[in-house]
Amino acid sequence: MKNPSRLKRLLKDLFFSQPLAVLATQSNGQPYGNLVAFVATEDLRSLLFATARGTRKFANITTDPKVAMVMDSRTNQRVDFQRAVAVTATGMVEEVESSERDHLLKLYLSKHPHLKKFVKSPTSALLRVKVDTYYVVKGFQNVTVLSMQQ
Repeated sequence: MKNPSRLKRLLKDLFFSQPLAVLATQSNGQPYGNLVAFVATEDLRSLLFATARGTRKFANITTDPKVAMVMDSRTNQRVDFQRAVAVTATGMVEEVESSERDHLLKLYLSKHPHLKKFVKSPTSALLRVKVDTYYVVKGFQNVTVLSMQQ
């Protein structure tokens, strides 16, 4: 898929349809994965998720902010090998600053209203992955790279 606007539309459709992503962090060279409820910003430059500050993923992020997130459209059927789309986003994660928190929290809760009490707790953090690159796999082996550093 060479057309960047078509690729961005594909990403937006996928991100709208999927509530969860796999977040990959690391500590001392050991990868660690978690399911997180996420939302993408309109410009696709950021992915938002929330976590409790006492979690291993939060500790890992504090030590090493480089992360990857994987979102996909699989249905766990054989046809997924040809039809599913999988996206890996790589970037750096940071806690959302207070000046942006209200706006980004509203965006997050528009997709995940059931998490309002959790995300508004003082023991939780709203985090943003500043996406460097999206790796989009479609049709089993067709890989397209979209750099967000433009």
